[in-house]
Amino acid sequence: MTTEQLKQQRHRERQQRLKTQVDSAIAAATDDKGLLLVITGNGKGKSTSGFGTVARAVGHGFTAAVVQFIKGSWECGERNLLEEHGVQFAVMATGFTWDTQDKAADIDAAERVWLQAERFLADPSIDMVLLDELTYMLSYHYLSLERIEKALLNRPVKQHVVITGRACHRRLIELADTVSEVQNVKHAFDHGIKAQRGVDW
Repeated sequence: MTTEQLKQQRHRERQQRLKTQVDSAIAAATDDKGLLLVITGNGKGKSTSGFGTVARAVGHGFTAAVVQFIKGSWECGERNLLEEHGVQFAVMATGFTWDTQDKAADIDAAERVWLQAERFLADPSIDMVLLDELTYMLSYHYLSLERIEKALLNRPVKQHVVITGRACHRRLIELADTVSEVQNVKHAFDHGIKAQRGVDW
């Protein structure tokens, strides 16, 4: 056997071992339920990932709803696209807390949009709910953890939920089925480059 043939044989053996492991893991994954996904961390891309998951679901014919916390009233490219495909949106529309500087008004806005979130989370006809930047509502004490937990735990069995935002509360991380942390390595804004339409918003 030549050196090249030996390399090929070893490669096939490694790949076969890997395939056996993957096949075994797939066979063992028998539970079928709605997932709770958390996308957190300091890096850019958390909301983008959440919206990508919604787009994937809609592409498979599932129904979806999006609740946006913190966001302002400016145009949202994802909303422009997804509403055309039947995705419902509820938007807090107050902007960042350093813009409003009115905690009482922010709490009131959070309460109103959370009521809509609760309706989505109780609706068995909605397959996926994105709670975009929900984590800030806990960090700022605008919503109670107990109320959020109750809605998540009592949602329809097959409903998927995606939560995004920095510094996710440890209890939500414990409840989640999948948790991803987005790390910041470099960001254009830190180097004086303004937010770009179609990329950042």
